[in-house]
Amino acid sequence: MSYPFGNDPARIEGYRKFWNREPVSRPLAGFSFKSWFPLDEFAASAAWPAEGELTPEMVRPREFLDDQERLLREGEVIEDDILRGASPSQAVFWGCGTLGSRMRVMPGNVVAVDRSLDWGQLRDVSLESHRESPWLRTYFEFIDELVARAAGRFPVSHGTLVGPLDYAVSLRGHEQAVIDLMLEPDKATDLLQRLAQYFIDITTAAWDRIPLFHGGYFDAQYQLWAPGSIARLQEDAVAVLSPDLYKRYLQPIDRMVASRFDSCFMHLHATSMFVLDYLLEIEEIRCFEINNDVGGPPVAEMVPHFQKVQRAGRPLLIRGSFTPEEMRMLMDSLEYAGLYLYVMVTDQQEIDTLRPLMKM
Repeated sequence: MSYPFGNDPARIEGYRKFWNREPVSRPLAGFSFKSWFPLDEFAASAAWPAEGELTPEMVRPREFLDDQERLLREGEVIEDDILRGASPSQAVFWGCGTLGSRMRVMPGNVVAVDRSLDWGQLRDVSLESHRESPWLRTYFEFIDELVARAAGRFPVSHGTLVGPLDYAVSLRGHEQAVIDLMLEPDKATDLLQRLAQYFIDITTAAWDRIPLFHGGYFDAQYQLWAPGSIARLQEDAVAVLSPDLYKRYLQPIDRMVASRFDSCFMHLHATSMFVLDYLLEIEEIRCFEINNDVGGPPVAEMVPHFQKVQRAGRPLLIRGSFTPEEMRMLMDSLEYAGLYLYVMVTDQQEIDTLRPLMKM
C-alpha cells in the first residue's frame, strides 16, 4: 500500500524507539533534497524584493501550497525512515514579527531587524497584547491553510519561533541585551521570564489549531514526530553570552519553557557548544538537535559534543550534509540508540552512496 508523500504510519514506531533510546541496529535516518535556504524553495517567497522590507500583506499563504506539496513528494521517491510535513514559511520569524520587529529580505532568507526599545516600551510583551498583530493573523492563516490542504495526508507544525533570549535581543539589541544582564539583571530577568511565557503561549496557540498526526505532534523543519506536546527551543543569541551569564540567568528560563512541553527539543549550532554542559543539566529538554552547519567546524571536532549528549542519555538529532568519510566517522563514533541523522543531499546518487554506510 502506498501513502501520500510516503507518510506510512508504520514509521512512527521508529520515532518512538528514537525518543525512548531503545536498542536498534542502525540510526533513524532521513534524506532531503531541500536547500538550506527556505526562501528560495517557494515561488511565492522567491519573488519577495531582495534587500527590501517584508510586510505581512506580502505573505499570501495559499500561494505556498502547491510548492509545499511538490517538496513533500520527495517522500514518494526517497526510501528512508521519516515522515514529512509542513509549517508556515520557515524563512519568516513569526514570533519576532508579532512582537513588532520589521522583517528584511536577505539572499535566501529573511531576518528580523533588531530594535533599541527602552524599558518603558517593554511593559507588555504578552501574546494577548499582540492578538491584533498582522503577523500573528498571517501566521494563524498560514497554519489554517496548511491544515485544510493536508486533510490528514501530512502533519502540520508550528513555524519558526526563536527563544526568549533571541526575543530580548530583537527588542533591546545584541549588545544591550548582554549589558542588561550585567548591569540591570532584575529588569533583564523579568523581561526574559515574560518572553518565555510569550514563547509558550504562541507555541501553544499554534497547536490549538493543528490536529495531531496519528496521535502525535510534529516539527516540520526537522521532520520530527513526537508522542507528546512538542516545542523547538532555540537560543541562537546565547553565542554572545559567557557561560556564567547563561548558567545564572538563562538556564532557569530555558528550564521554565521546556517544563511546559512533553517533548521539548533544543536546536543548537556549533557556536553554542560552550554552554552544552549547562544545557544538559536541564532534564526537561528531552532531545538535542545539532546542526552540522555549512562552513562550520569539521565533523571530527563536533563528535565529542555529540557523544556528550548521548552520555547524558538524551536523544540526538544531527542535521546536515556529510561526505562518505564524515558519515563513516559518525557511524563509528556514536551509539545508534536515540540517534536520528537527517541528511541534506543534492541528488539520488548521493543517497545511494550514503545508504550502505548508514546500514540501510
